[in-house]
Amino acid sequence: MPVVVVESPAKAKTINKYLGDNYTVLASYGHVRDLPPKDGSVDTEHDFEMLWEIGSDSKKHVKAIADALKNDNELILATDPDREGEAISWHLQEALTKRKSITKSTPVSRVVFNAITKTAVTEAMKNPRQVDMPLVEAYLARRALDYLVGFNLSPVLWRKLPGAKSAGRVQSVCLRLITEREMEIEAFRAREYWSVKALLATPRGQEFEARLTTLAGKKLDRYDIENGTQAEMAVQAISSRDLKVQSVEAKPANRNPSAPFMTSTLQQEASRKFGMGARQTMSAAQRLYEAGYITYMRTDGIDMAPEAVQMARDAIKDRYGAEYVPSSPRVYKNKAKNAQEAHECIRPTDMTQDVDALKISDGDQRKLYDLIWKRTLACQMESARLERTTVDVGSQDGQVMLRATGQVVLFDGFLKVYEEGRDDDVTDDDDKRLPQISEGDKMDKRAVTPEQHFTQPPPRYTEATLVKRMEELGIGRPSTYASIVTTIQDREYVRKDKNRLIPEDKGRLVIAFLENYFRKYVGYDFTASLEEELDDVSAGDRDYKSVLATFWRDFSAAVAETSDLRITEVLEKINEVLEPHLFPPTEDGSDPRLCPNCGNGRLSMRTARSGGAFIGCSNYPECRYTRAFGPPGAEDTGGIPPEGKMLGEDQGDKIYAFKGRFGPYVQRGEVTDDNKKPPRQSIPKEWPPADVDLGQAVQLLSLPRLVGQHPEDGISVWANIGRYGPYLKHAESTSERGGTNANLESIDEVWTVGMNRAVQLLAEKVASRGGRGVAAKPIRELGEHPDQGGPVNIMKGKYGPYVKWEKVNATIPKEVEPDDLTMDAAVLLIEEKLAKSPAKRKAAPKKKAAAKKPAAKKTAAKKPAAKKPAAKKTAAKKPAAQKADPDEG
Repeated sequence: MPVVVVESPAKAKTINKYLGDNYTVLASYGHVRDLPPKDGSVDTEHDFEMLWEIGSDSKKHVKAIADALKNDNELILATDPDREGEAISWHLQEALTKRKSITKSTPVSRVVFNAITKTAVTEAMKNPRQVDMPLVEAYLARRALDYLVGFNLSPVLWRKLPGAKSAGRVQSVCLRLITEREMEIEAFRAREYWSVKALLATPRGQEFEARLTTLAGKKLDRYDIENGTQAEMAVQAISSRDLKVQSVEAKPANRNPSAPFMTSTLQQEASRKFGMGARQTMSAAQRLYEAGYITYMRTDGIDMAPEAVQMARDAIKDRYGAEYVPSSPRVYKNKAKNAQEAHECIRPTDMTQDVDALKISDGDQRKLYDLIWKRTLACQMESARLERTTVDVGSQDGQVMLRATGQVVLFDGFLKVYEEGRDDDVTDDDDKRLPQISEGDKMDKRAVTPEQHFTQPPPRYTEATLVKRMEELGIGRPSTYASIVTTIQDREYVRKDKNRLIPEDKGRLVIAFLENYFRKYVGYDFTASLEEELDDVSAGDRDYKSVLATFWRDFSAAVAETSDLRITEVLEKINEVLEPHLFPPTEDGSDPRLCPNCGNGRLSMRTARSGGAFIGCSNYPECRYTRAFGPPGAEDTGGIPPEGKMLGEDQGDKIYAFKGRFGPYVQRGEVTDDNKKPPRQSIPKEWPPADVDLGQAVQLLSLPRLVGQHPEDGISVWANIGRYGPYLKHAESTSERGGTNANLESIDEVWTVGMNRAVQLLAEKVASRGGRGVAAKPIRELGEHPDQGGPVNIMKGKYGPYVKWEKVNATIPKEVEPDDLTMDAAVLLIEEKLAKSPAKRKAAPKKKAAAKKPAAKKTAAKKPAAKKPAAKKTAAKKPAAQKADPDEG
């Protein structure tokens, strides 16, 4: 029986059903080898030789494949049909050859299928090929570049810019896009302008709205009416004249459907319509693909297979009628220029099956499948036929003209199924329906209304618009968009607020540093041209080692130039680079860097150990002026002026409220030589800083509050407010490490909680983490794990419900109700968690396997110890993997 290797266990399970008992189907669990993050993994001195290492969590999967090959000496590599999939197949072949599990006589073939259906899989098995080395070399070049940038640039950041985590080849360019947009927004100055609209009525009394387009015989531009006075004059000009219809023009128009989905457009539309992040979209799409419902989800292609086009046309005819099927199939041109990306679009494998027919239970998967199904049918449907009407209404003297536009849908066509979303809300007068209007009709003026407007800054990027912009610039590729956008958020360079991406202080500083010292490598044109070179490699038109050599020659010189830089020099340079942004010219022409508090200190950017940044005075600690990183007034001070606010006196001490770099706080007394650290307490987020009064401040400064001695052991119980909100602490003092902490429900409880309630909360906390007391009870029991055994339960957690099996805790997506979760869905969540958590994957099933198969133990023991030292040595290297963290791009 041939051994077939795919990437995930879910995919293996589905394919096994199609191939039957004549094949052994195993999973590699993703990449089996990677570059150890240490110096020399890419040897720049010896033709960029790459040192690969099997991950500790992948060893057992490689061993399982090797063991299977002892009995069945034929290997079929069936990993994903893209560059990454090709690379995994190559890694497996190389790793198994080194183990001597496959030899020259072992038949090794590569098969690819774009969909996990019986037809696609069996057809692929009839057409095997060898591993495509140009695709592998394109992968090797990308991986080497990411390593060289991540491993050499990240340490420069660590040394020169406190708090910076890392820099990556494509990640940094993506971050630059977001920070530049934010600076555009901050530099934006709103411009006032007015428009005038009139509510008009036809002779039959039907109302419609028209906007003023001509005033005093002159056609108006957007900003011509600059203020309220001019707007009022325009209102008078309209009100004092009789109006009648000067012209009515109706034009037919067609709207064509959008192309079927590729990776980037799927991510954009899922973000627009459902607010789904790129990673969330790709995770749901991966599950749909592995279940056999859609074609492969990482593609640049918008082609559709001829049989799929016919299937779509048949489904449209059956559901909506022959009039919705165009006379000839629609053809969409694939814009990908290299073979690797020229896959089919993302589409359902069976066009006749809508989301209800498939009975998909997971919320994200339901929404995504429905989106893909509708878009695919729509792309092969008739155009929508419209009639667009423009009506001009004016005065006899030509001094005033108003225009109304609208449209009528004559035939809905593809709009019956699907309409593409928009990135930002746009009001479109063309969408309005107009009443019956004839030329020469006199119009009755029901109301004339001036409306004030202000120009708006460019909108912040959403994940959708960011992916679209990266695609336009030629930065990154479909398989990397989700990981790039996720990485900059995971590293806290960017945060997402109301679906918009906002750069954090750390991200701004990193980009300021890179733009000054590594400008070429965060350049859009440079990154795009490098992507094109890598595409040439994948097409077999360029040698990947020459690409690496050219890049490394210049990049290593740029890294060497930073070796003598001092931190103070770097910070002053960033101050200088960001000066127009941080210290814009003042209206009165005074020095924008002069401290407004003490009058003689200089303002400059400072960094905090946490990696954040703020603006501070050079006369610190005598002058404690600080403000948020950014231009003056960029952040609301919460009603507390920069110099602080005195709230009153208590027991002879002055009580102040200050705005600090980590948020607002209250303070007892002043900073003096004898009292350098007066008592302070953060103002809770729930309390508006501007509203905090003397009584509340004194309350806060009285913390921590001693509730009393615990009745069981006599140790103190304290109530306090900490970084994560109000809590109880069971310890001799609140500064003591250890002890037991338990959350309180509200701020008010800090001053009201009694000992009985405190003892109960502390006991529940101990029980929930598996300590003393009764173990936490599941909110629902699903039964025994179908493959591994052991109870699978749904538990209530601090951050929401989760599935628990053995030592694995898998979060349940927000869209899924715990009561609706099936065992199959729970097992999928567990498998995904295991794939992401090497340590848990190693620990969880081990116990069960040992108990079930003693023979396996014996076989393992039979193996001579010759390989063990090497395995130990490899495992010892692994912890360093957390340090370099090169970018995936």
